[in-house]
Amino acid sequence: MSHQTRRDFLKTGALSTLLLGSGIAIAGGCDAISRRGKTKNIIFLVSDGMSAGTLQMADTMLRRRDGRPSNWVRLLEDSTLKRGLMDMASADRIVTDSAAAAASWGCGYRVNNGALNITPDEVHRKPILPLFKESGKTTGLVTTTEMTHATPAGFAANVESRGMGETIAEQYLEREIDVLMGGGNNHYDPEMREDGRDLYEEHREAGYFVAKTKGELLAGDPTEGKVLGIFTNGHLPYTLDHLNTDNLLENVPTLAEMTDLAIQNLSGNPNGFIMQVEGGRVDHAAHSNDVGGLIYDQIAFDDAIGVAMDFAQGRDDTLVIITTDHGNANPGYNSSADEYFDSIQNHRHTANWIRAGLDENSSISEIQERIQYATGYEIPEEQAELYQQSARGTYRAAYGRMNSTSAVLGQILANHCHVNWVGGSHTGDYVELASFGPGSEAIEGFVINTQLFDVMTEAAGVTDYVDNDQTVAHL
Repeated sequence: MSHQTRRDFLKTGALSTLLLGSGIAIAGGCDAISRRGKTKNIIFLVSDGMSAGTLQMADTMLRRRDGRPSNWVRLLEDSTLKRGLMDMASADRIVTDSAAAAASWGCGYRVNNGALNITPDEVHRKPILPLFKESGKTTGLVTTTEMTHATPAGFAANVESRGMGETIAEQYLEREIDVLMGGGNNHYDPEMREDGRDLYEEHREAGYFVAKTKGELLAGDPTEGKVLGIFTNGHLPYTLDHLNTDNLLENVPTLAEMTDLAIQNLSGNPNGFIMQVEGGRVDHAAHSNDVGGLIYDQIAFDDAIGVAMDFAQGRDDTLVIITTDHGNANPGYNSSADEYFDSIQNHRHTANWIRAGLDENSSISEIQERIQYATGYEIPEEQAELYQQSARGTYRAAYGRMNSTSAVLGQILANHCHVNWVGGSHTGDYVELASFGPGSEAIEGFVINTQLFDVMTEAAGVTDYVDNDQTVAHL
């Protein structure tokens, strides 16, 4: 089946069945949606790289530590959210990367891994945020990664390679994305950009309020006008490290705080808004087999769900989509006494923090002391020796992908908390999909990733702004 034929099938076949089955007619516009109130706002939340075990462990920790479920699971328990399962394959791989995953939602086409809204036939497809902008809605991107990282860029940029961060930052400005909050100073600062452009000054000249710390953000008025908030070089810190580092607490906002400010800002538009919120460091922690990084960042993402749902519940005009772009490393808590899992509550820092202070010259005692300080675990000498071997490149696991210091440290910690991993890379799982509000009826059951673009544009009534060939000029 050709790409275009498959696309036509998705628009007129499978998608039609989903929409018509819920009473939403494509041909006549959004008949069922209009009875409830056409979708005015869309909030799209992505926990990047969230395997099923990640969702479970964050929920379990909150229940055992705080006596409450996670927002995500609570909303499923009381049937507030509709639940689906989604196939996230890219155009060229069973296992997607984050760029192709976000682009499948952002333009409605499957693209090759690494590409952003450019299909295998080299056509530049119009991303969803610029499209909604043309319809009169405000647009926003909030992330814990670099602002120009693959997942936010999938809703707003057209580049051949996700690594083109400087170009992506330029496209955000050219396409007037109203609210941008995350990391990535390296793509905005003239002293760090290859071309020397001062994108901060260019944003100010374009009418943006620019903030580089949490204090600067709150000292201004981030709830009105266009906002650029870039708070770190590279990605924002892991939540567990953030919580235990005074200067990070002072200078870097949380994902929930950024989400709240963005919603306050964007909702001031009487025509409505669309925004994407990404908990991006869940993915990074999974790549690193970092149990503390993973669970605490998933909880931070869950806090952002709470903010979004506080806004959306009680309204009939806001579609909320909550999902992930792929699994990663498939972590799981293995059967053992409950206190092993509870010990993660005592962690002070992430495994990534531990590794950042060690190298091939670190002694056995230095390895033991740093691990104990970060986690509370007393690591026996033979386990510290395994880490030392990995740092020196002499460790050999049966599965070669588990030779790295991150994999070895993850397995060492698993001896003490019993959370282990299948690897350190993305997995091909069908992923969790939850939704609320007008249009959510169309994405229950089993869903193909590209269908979300059609659901969003149909629900919001912006299909008149979707070109027949969905192309944009090369920038």
